[in-house]
Amino acid sequence: MSTSRVKAKVASDAPYRAVGLTEQDLRQMYWYATLGRTLDQRSLVMYRQGRAPFILSCAGHEVAQIGFTWPLVPGKDWIAPYYRDVVACFRMGFTTYDVMLSVLAKRDDPASGATQTPGHFSSRRLHIISGGSPVATQLVHATGAAYAMRLRHEDTVAMAMLGEGATAQGDTHEAMNFAAIYKLPVVFVVENNGYAISVPQSKEMAIARVAERARGYGFPGVTADGDHVLDVYKAAKEAVERARRGEGPTLLEVRVDRLSPHSSEDDPRRYRDPAELEAMKAHDCLPIFRNELVEWGALTEEELDEIDRKAQAEVDDASRRAAQAREARPEEATMHIYGARQGGERWRN
Repeated sequence: MSTSRVKAKVASDAPYRAVGLTEQDLRQMYWYATLGRTLDQRSLVMYRQGRAPFILSCAGHEVAQIGFTWPLVPGKDWIAPYYRDVVACFRMGFTTYDVMLSVLAKRDDPASGATQTPGHFSSRRLHIISGGSPVATQLVHATGAAYAMRLRHEDTVAMAMLGEGATAQGDTHEAMNFAAIYKLPVVFVVENNGYAISVPQSKEMAIARVAERARGYGFPGVTADGDHVLDVYKAAKEAVERARRGEGPTLLEVRVDRLSPHSSEDDPRRYRDPAELEAMKAHDCLPIFRNELVEWGALTEEELDEIDRKAQAEVDDASRRAAQAREARPEEATMHIYGARQGGERWRN
């Protein structure tokens, strides 16, 4: 029997159909997840070569990110990402070249013009709310955006992402409490990789699931397995639909593995057992996603290999173009930060 006929036979009762996904959806989802991992690997190489000053990895979070952002409508809904959300930003329209400009601190970096570290995503056009370095501040921004959506009677949803360590910040409480009181159309997504830099979850909180915290605010808390795209997508879809119906926020916890150091300046060997890291790599979310696609009959090994090759070519091209892009000049460091006074006129820029 041909590969295509086997594929058709298996796909007829595949689990992804039950949640409303198509083969084309899964193809795009795998493309974004693979692109995120390929870009991540290239960024690390550039850092080791001394070409990139600082790296924040998304390795281990990719499948979860495409799962929880897939129910959103790019160009309509808004996201407030945190620094690992490369794939989430791809879903909203960010390109590989955009990210690489940031990695190499080039002047045309669309997020900040080379004035911020990588991971500070921003685009008014793509509905990506500017993030700040202090963790959890993006939740307050997303809640404010959701409040504006409510006042304008818009059919729009805001989604804010954070790590589990950020749930200890006061901004998290303020955002969730306000969103609950006014039943705002916002989804809070905690990408729980078990470590707040070097601090394990057992020393961050006295509960096993971050989702349990939602109960204190009066809205649902749900935990999904970040290694399995359908589990994340189903939970996120329900949360987004609930927000769109005017029923208020949801706290979605996705359990993921951080397959890399916290950042390029971190040495996880100082606080993580090497056996723990090896065990995590043995159930990497990306190979799991790939195997599921084949098992479901959604894509063949050959089709997946072709996507992998295209992702590599995309990253190669973006890296080459970004390397040739112009550097930022010293006098541009304060652009869009300080205004310029001219002839007694009001501050500009």
